[in-house]
Amino acid sequence: MPAKAKVKPYKELEEEDVLTLVEEPYQLKLGENPDDIDVALLDEPKNIWDKSVKVEENGYYWKKDPFITKGKLLTNGKPLVVELFCGCGGTSLGFEMAGFEIAIGCDIHQPSITTFKTNHPNVFSVLGDVKKVNPNSFKQILDGRQVDVLIGGVPCQGFSLNNRKRHQADERNLLYKEFIRFVKLLNPKVVVLENVSGMKSTGDFVTDIENEISEAGNMKVKSKLLFAPDYGVPQSRTRLVFVGVRGGEEFDFNKIKKTHGPTTKKPYVTVKDAIGDLPSLQPNQVAVAYTKKPTTDYQKLMRKDVKENKLTNHKAPNHPKEVIAKIKNTKPGLPMYPKFKQRIRLAWDIQSPTQVSGGIRPQFQFGHPQDNRGLTIRERCRLQSFPDNFVVSGGIVQGRVQTGNAVPPLLAKAVALAIKKYL
Repeated sequence: MPAKAKVKPYKELEEEDVLTLVEEPYQLKLGENPDDIDVALLDEPKNIWDKSVKVEENGYYWKKDPFITKGKLLTNGKPLVVELFCGCGGTSLGFEMAGFEIAIGCDIHQPSITTFKTNHPNVFSVLGDVKKVNPNSFKQILDGRQVDVLIGGVPCQGFSLNNRKRHQADERNLLYKEFIRFVKLLNPKVVVLENVSGMKSTGDFVTDIENEISEAGNMKVKSKLLFAPDYGVPQSRTRLVFVGVRGGEEFDFNKIKKTHGPTTKKPYVTVKDAIGDLPSLQPNQVAVAYTKKPTTDYQKLMRKDVKENKLTNHKAPNHPKEVIAKIKNTKPGLPMYPKFKQRIRLAWDIQSPTQVSGGIRPQFQFGHPQDNRGLTIRERCRLQSFPDNFVVSGGIVQGRVQTGNAVPPLLAKAVALAIKKYL
């Protein structure tokens, strides 16, 4: 069994940018080359699918005391949002697209917080385990301003249908109770909590969450499954979304306007619509500029705010020869591995299956429809509806974690626009 390997640091925040919440300040050290990371292994593992074996954690989870990186609250009159379990910021980006201001984002995953802060430079970011975060520190940051919307993407691996160790007693399934702590103290006008569809078939969690948040926030919380392609996302991803409005008014999910699909004038966005304009690559190649003009509305939307033809995060994975052969010998649209049906070679004319984070050492999930390789992080971003000016930090491996865990921004935008009517 190989010895435990140390995580290599790759970035430090400047000390003057950090507001510490502890007596002994900690310096954030992330890692110089996350592509080379080998995270800690269990000493004597049982079968990896044994539910009695505690789930391994990502080596980039921040274990020390939480701290806050400074931002700047803007006085622009926009509704104010605080996000827990923010990840790299997909939900926050969607709310920004809908005209909201993001005040605070909190997450335990270091590369995610780096990405979040890079793309939301005015936002206060909290790196740490939410169980250790005091909601009063948020009130200090807000300085008397009312939280309009509290949003949270509670970690979903314990409920995910793609998790072969999925079970009701997974300790991650109770993290929604941490969200409730903040509901009680921040007293938001609206709450939004999202998770995977598998939560509906795992115990009584949906009913429990609706009832407990309703009581904590003086609101009536309801939930519904939302299908991402209906909102312009080129991925067959279904998310369970809870919404509650303070004061007893029940949120009407019919107000979330569908933009694509059978009930609209626009067809669903396909893989080719989404990534067909990005430069072709061989394994381990990188492209830093576009070589084609956008040909679809979706491609134009993704490239709208890019300056100087600059393309980021478009580096192909460096596969072994046998992996390249596996992809090459798989027809587009079919699984590459018999035991893992969700790992397919994409086809141009379909929506991508649900993109997942892939655990703590994620391998590529999808083969490219034309090139004999896995997807770049930019291609994964496109399938999630992150625009091309959104830069993902942390390399290919941790980029897969971030993009797989994210809420598609266009889905979040559709929810946010509907919520605006209640504010």
